[in-house]
Amino acid sequence: MKNRILFSGLLVLLFSIVACSKDEAAPAASATSEPAPAAVVLSEPETESFTVLVGGTDIGQLDVLHSVDSARIEYEYSNNGRGPSIRESITFAESGLPREWSIVGNMTFGNEVDEQFSLVNGEASWKDATGTGTASPAGSSLYVAQDASPYALWVYARALLADEDHEMPVLPGGTLRLDRIEDFPVQGPSGQLMLTTYALSGIDLNPTYFLLDQNEQFFAVMSPRFAVVREGFEAEDERIRALAEEYAAKRFETIQAKVARNFETPVRVSNVYVFDPSTQSRSGPVSVQVSGERISAVLPLDTPLEEGEVLINGDGGTLLAGMYEMHGHLGQNSALLNIAAGITSVRDMGNNNEVLSGLVEKIQSGRLAGPRIIRSGFIEGKSPFSSNNGELVSSQEEALAAVERYATGEFYQIKIYNSMNPEWVPAMVEAAHASGMKVAGHVPAFSNADAMIAAGYDEMTHINQVMLGWVLEEGEDTRSLLRLTALRRLPALDLDSPRVMKTIDAMAANGVAIDPTLAIHEVLLRSRNGKVSSGVVDYIDNMPAGVQREARKAWAEIASPEDDTAYWQAYDKIVATLRIMHEKGILLLPGTDLGGSFAYHRELELYQDVGMTAPEILAWASFGMADYLGQSDELGSIEEGKLADFLLVPGDPTADLKAIKTISMVMKGGTVYFPSEIYPEFGIEPFTDLPEIVYP
Repeated sequence: MKNRILFSGLLVLLFSIVACSKDEAAPAASATSEPAPAAVVLSEPETESFTVLVGGTDIGQLDVLHSVDSARIEYEYSNNGRGPSIRESITFAESGLPREWSIVGNMTFGNEVDEQFSLVNGEASWKDATGTGTASPAGSSLYVAQDASPYALWVYARALLADEDHEMPVLPGGTLRLDRIEDFPVQGPSGQLMLTTYALSGIDLNPTYFLLDQNEQFFAVMSPRFAVVREGFEAEDERIRALAEEYAAKRFETIQAKVARNFETPVRVSNVYVFDPSTQSRSGPVSVQVSGERISAVLPLDTPLEEGEVLINGDGGTLLAGMYEMHGHLGQNSALLNIAAGITSVRDMGNNNEVLSGLVEKIQSGRLAGPRIIRSGFIEGKSPFSSNNGELVSSQEEALAAVERYATGEFYQIKIYNSMNPEWVPAMVEAAHASGMKVAGHVPAFSNADAMIAAGYDEMTHINQVMLGWVLEEGEDTRSLLRLTALRRLPALDLDSPRVMKTIDAMAANGVAIDPTLAIHEVLLRSRNGKVSSGVVDYIDNMPAGVQREARKAWAEIASPEDDTAYWQAYDKIVATLRIMHEKGILLLPGTDLGGSFAYHRELELYQDVGMTAPEILAWASFGMADYLGQSDELGSIEEGKLADFLLVPGDPTADLKAIKTISMVMKGGTVYFPSEIYPEFGIEPFTDLPEIVYP
């Protein structure tokens, strides 16, 4: 399934670049004082080619044929058995802005693209996945495409470089800004080139980071894991991805310095009701005192303040232990937003190991804000459909060696993926268990959940991975989009059938948990073009313009009324299956595969449909997951001596779970964060006011 990004599909300026690393978008940085060059003049007809790379692996191509007044673009890649396929045609006006722009093809999860823009006699009109629109712009008529290739960055940069302050309003809405960062040389087939790094920001949560050459032509776009690089310069991939990581770190380091509050004296959060996961109820009002990184006391409300103590007025709100996101693929862009959402611990389910190690070090050192990270060792078999992540293996011996390497590091478990040979799995499970690690994963292609349960899986990853075994025909290949599109078959499935009950009973008997990632299935199956997805209605109006636009786009290809009905009803069947699993005592785990943050709040909310109450969900998401991961001695509840990881909600989430969507304070290890100070850094309108703080 799709991984990371704060909300998958919401990063409009990344153009759905990274299905496996979606929150690794580029950083912001301060512009230099050097004036920007004038607008670029296009060359004579010329073909440019670019290589799409994930972690250094070639996965696709971007080809551009451009002339003085036009560009023709083809963009396609495949990673993890999926990816976009886009064809563009742009005609430029004398101003250098697009006069006509056509984009057709399909996006990563199959949604058809037919986007059109035109500017005629000062009247702009467009059609995209959200619908149609028109405008008579008095000034700039720069259009930001919804589903363009990365080459669109050059289109925007060209216009912004010609603008005096490098900032302008754009269609359909919002304002784009271009910041020049630095110049540096690279070596290529024809010698040295000078490159300039830019950050494009304004309508999304995070800026996009890219490079232009000395002639102001497009050279690359990159994130810590992903890059599109001019052909012949692929050797620069690792270097420029490292630069992207460092620039992003600088952006978030600056934010951290502004929003993180560390007090040398004790902190008292007063007048709060404390949620107790053991009773699933609130007690209070009381005050909670924190000294250093730990809770030093839970005090009666009338206990006098100590000398030098900082007081934060909880104003009768609810204090809950920090929550666990159990299916993350964490990157710098989502780390702070997870903290703001009350997620103080994330189980990472597979990542670029070096990139994640760097992030862990930055968080632990205090350089960046971020959750505590529980690491999974990702192991994938080599195939044309491989997810280029973690460790890729081509034999059982290599697979066992990968398990051994993970056993020597700080890894809680291994995660097995789609292209793994199922015949190797029993030996991998045995080796992992012998090393004290658990085993989770997808069902390898041409196998089923029953075989993985028998092989010793401790946990199944994604509910579709289990249910596909009930609807697929022998020989069907789940390394492709079939593992998603085959969900159209679920409405006809009889959940009382022996085939279904055999799997569920085996999970219950063997104590196999499941990480269903329910929220991503809701988005996949129930998002529709032009309609706001149910999962975002409570917060979408507070988001930047580009995020609001992306929230009105489908993921799957809904090609007919029959598809519409089948996908919609498939989600109902998934919920019914999880209800049965819950009733059978199978442990469900709250994880999103959507980057956490706001999507995590939706994930929790959906489990009310599975049969869980709001208090049960709050206890499960905190102490329940701490206990599952062996961390309940330190985390999961608000008790004297435990680590100070908790969040303050103005309302009562035991009565209305939606209250967790309006968090006024988060503490992680004694460091205090106020979401109302964090969200403006991402262009998000805050949801609460700053609590009253009384200094000694």
